[in-house]
Amino acid sequence: MASENGAAEAVVRVENVTQRYGRKPVLRNVTLQVKAGEVAALLGANGAGKTTLLRILAGLDKPERGQVWLGNVRLAAAGHEIRRYVGLVSHRPLLYDNLNALENLRFFARMYDLVEPEPRIEAVLTAMDLWRRRYDPVRAYSRGMIQRLAIGRSILHDPPVLLLDEPDTGLDQASVAVLTDLIAQLRQGGRAVLVTTHNWDRAERWADRVYHLVDGTIEDGAEALGQR
Repeated sequence: MASENGAAEAVVRVENVTQRYGRKPVLRNVTLQVKAGEVAALLGANGAGKTTLLRILAGLDKPERGQVWLGNVRLAAAGHEIRRYVGLVSHRPLLYDNLNALENLRFFARMYDLVEPEPRIEAVLTAMDLWRRRYDPVRAYSRGMIQRLAIGRSILHDPPVLLLDEPDTGLDQASVAVLTDLIAQLRQGGRAVLVTTHNWDRAERWADRVYHLVDGTIEDGAEALGQR
């Protein structure tokens, strides 16, 4: 998506979003944006509100106040089909341990009503470096392989927005390096990527801009890290 002067417009816009659980404020007037072909990192400690914000962006929760826009669509006014616009990788991989990679992606392809999904499944598994292990049950995968397959699941329907909730949790250094390459590929593919982490070094390595979320509040806007 681009404006008339060729500049990329925001694919994700969050405007003054506030959320409470009971009397406890979790998000307070959060405003941010992510453009097409851009990776934004949401940096914050555990409990800062990162997961809550991603759940709102994925359409799983509704904010108490504020608005979320995906492209030109206001999320509050959209139907369930807007979820096809978003891919989400949460703390749970949402995969079936007893199925292999092919079977898992075939299942999700049916959920997304993909027509002739086999070429797309092969392309995704190849991009995730899992094609050679496509017949192995997921229960035999390493943590890094499971995370790569979860990302593959999230991009199977080719959404323009990808949300990654602390995708580096529990990964060894080699798996983090693979994840870093995958995030770069997602950027090059023109997706708007919002990734949460509490690790500043990784946020700086992955992202074009970093938002600092502290006690539910974005501190001092975004820190631009330069176009990769």
